[in-house]
Amino acid sequence: MRTMTVMIVLMLGILVLAGTVVLYVAYPHRGQEVPQLPWVGDALRRGVEALPTLDNQREREEASAGTR
Repeated sequence: MRTMTVMIVLMLGILVLAGTVVLYVAYPHRGQEVPQLPWVGDALRRGVEALPTLDNQREREEASAGTR
């Protein structure tokens, strides 16, 4: 019984994460507002901008190398 509950909770978490990715790719990634929920698009954009990417890391490395 406990194992089944854990599996259901994990599957719901996976579905929420997948839905969030699909929502981001469908709207904010293309520069469009999320219909009916503009605050969700803003939150997704802020979250993505806060994550490190290879371009951001390269800029940081160049900036820190220039200050030495």
